[in-house]
Amino acid sequence: MIVACPACVAAPVPAEPVPAETAVQLSVPSVRCAACISTIETHLSQVQGVVSARVNLTQKRVQIVTDEPATQMVAALKEVGFDAYPLDARALVGDVDAEGRDLLLRMGVAGFAMMNVMLLSVAVWSGASGATRDLFHLISASIALPMVLYAAQPFFKNAISALRVGRLNMDVPISLAIILAGGMSLFETLMGGAHAYFDAALSLTFFLLIGRYLEHRTRSAAHSAAKELAALEAHTAERKTETGTEVVAIDALNVGDIVHVSSGMRVPADGTLITPNGVTDRSLLTGESEPVSHAAFDLLHAGEINLAGPIEVKVSAIGQDTRLHQIAQMVEVAENARNRYTSLADRAAQIYAPAVHLLALATFVGWYVWSGEVRHALNIAIAVLIITCPCALGLAVPAVSTAAISRLYRLGFLVKSGTALERLAEVKTIVLDKTGTLTSPDFNFDLSAFAPDDLCIAKALAQSSAHPLSRALHQHLEDQTATELTDIQEVPGSGVSAKCDGVFVALGKAEWLAPSESGLCLKIGDHVQTLPFQEPLRTGVFDMVNGLQDAGFELDILSGDTLPKTRRLADTLGLDRFRSGVSPEGKNAIITDLAAKGHAPCMIGDGLNDSVALASAHASIAPGTALDAARNAADVIVIDDTMAKIPQVFAISHKAVSLSRQNFGIAIAYNAVAVPIAILGHATPLAAALAMSLSSITVLINAARVGYGK
Repeated sequence: MIVACPACVAAPVPAEPVPAETAVQLSVPSVRCAACISTIETHLSQVQGVVSARVNLTQKRVQIVTDEPATQMVAALKEVGFDAYPLDARALVGDVDAEGRDLLLRMGVAGFAMMNVMLLSVAVWSGASGATRDLFHLISASIALPMVLYAAQPFFKNAISALRVGRLNMDVPISLAIILAGGMSLFETLMGGAHAYFDAALSLTFFLLIGRYLEHRTRSAAHSAAKELAALEAHTAERKTETGTEVVAIDALNVGDIVHVSSGMRVPADGTLITPNGVTDRSLLTGESEPVSHAAFDLLHAGEINLAGPIEVKVSAIGQDTRLHQIAQMVEVAENARNRYTSLADRAAQIYAPAVHLLALATFVGWYVWSGEVRHALNIAIAVLIITCPCALGLAVPAVSTAAISRLYRLGFLVKSGTALERLAEVKTIVLDKTGTLTSPDFNFDLSAFAPDDLCIAKALAQSSAHPLSRALHQHLEDQTATELTDIQEVPGSGVSAKCDGVFVALGKAEWLAPSESGLCLKIGDHVQTLPFQEPLRTGVFDMVNGLQDAGFELDILSGDTLPKTRRLADTLGLDRFRSGVSPEGKNAIITDLAAKGHAPCMIGDGLNDSVALASAHASIAPGTALDAARNAADVIVIDDTMAKIPQVFAISHKAVSLSRQNFGIAIAYNAVAVPIAILGHATPLAAALAMSLSSITVLINAARVGYGK
């Protein structure tokens, strides 16, 4: 399998330029390898009116430069077996990773300045004194102070923001240590003092920026699922007028308007069906694997796909009032709630920050009372502040997270959220979607009992229908030659019929062709045969379920599909906890209830109907073939073809949290030894900075252990 490199995946992908009025962007969830890319780009390049086509494997999108409508491009991709969904390019425009670039630049500046100041310090350490020493200190000051003021701005800004609202965070003692180390060094230099600690201020800044950048990397791939949901909506509609129809923007629709929806197009707004009957695919909204038949005056929702002939819908809700928008709002609310999760580092900061300030203040007061010298007391207090500077604590979690995320990537997983590993380690219950998650989006047919001529007729009928089962059957029979048919007619919600050499033939629901049977049937004359089919399990599902059960997790299946199908799958997997016919709102309610009972649920799902539950769950995982909205709502994406390794995600998460806590222990042990030495006045600010650097390196080495072993 071909995947993007870790660096490309970790950083947000800049929005590609979209030529005005000539670009079509489609979401293609099933694209997964180089062969898929070649098939799509080659086929589209042969379509009339297409200037170019470019597939983005990471985002599972294709950008097509063409003057033809998106519907034609969707139809062209269906010809080669890829379902595609139009996206609004304007809704997907995003910024480049300005924060990551800024942190890298500041880290580079701090590191370069630190090395130069350390070189100048060698002369002082080797015995320079008097005017020579003062000159080297002044040169160091001219390099260090501007560089520190520039490179440490992220800490200064966060510290000021915290102090404005009357609270302390980890950046407050960091900022104080940097400012006092630089300020005291400048004072000592101007007063002709023997010691200056500009290299200490720079090394503090450099190591802390490493931690800040690592932390940024763990969350830089995050993306708003609500934005993806908005992009999935139809953004134009064909509105009926007195003289015909007109194409208008969605926001120009009014309640009461009548819209024309062509075959294969999305319903643009909630409304009632005016046409006598219709068939839509609402799997994106509900998870139902089979199309739904409708009669006149049935309610349709924005986002459903018309599978039969053209229909007309009377608009009853638009914009913010549609169900699709309500789902998007629920996703946004759920994401915001999950973002309030307090990480291990933040919890440590709530205790550590005030303790550090009180300790440094007590040291200054104590030494001032003891010696009566402000300068001496301040030097010792600064040494305490530097030696307790939470550099190791700042690296404790990001270093482990980065190493764990790199290991998971090698195993075929993309971790998008900075706190995902911590939340995954707290999970007790795992909730599984059925269609598209446990089962493959394809269908398996057992046609061994059919004569070759019958299969040729079945293929001819299947290629005349837009029904998903018909498309799957047509693909299954790709080696057969379709028989020539006449008088082909599609009966919405039932099937398709025709004449073969004057004989009536039909493919469709058993309720239509043979009420005594069930499922999909083929009728030739008076003879009816059932075409057995099933949704195959995804690769590695049995291994995933067994591994999760062995690890002690409780497993539930939540499906929008029918009870018989859900029960059959649960029995196959040996699971006794399942629910069927669950709406997106219902899934969210169940997830919320599990969270309230302390189960810390993890949702594994792939559809639009799962996106709210994915966002509201304590943690969430989506397969790589999931719809964009689901992938962006999830914490972890399976970028491999198999689900078998998912238990390792939880195992590595537990190990990562354990190592993070060990790193906190290392930092505390370091402080327990170093702080008394500093308080007693036996550590200069330079020695404190070196000790701090040693503790940081120790933490980084310990963090690397998460990348090895079981």
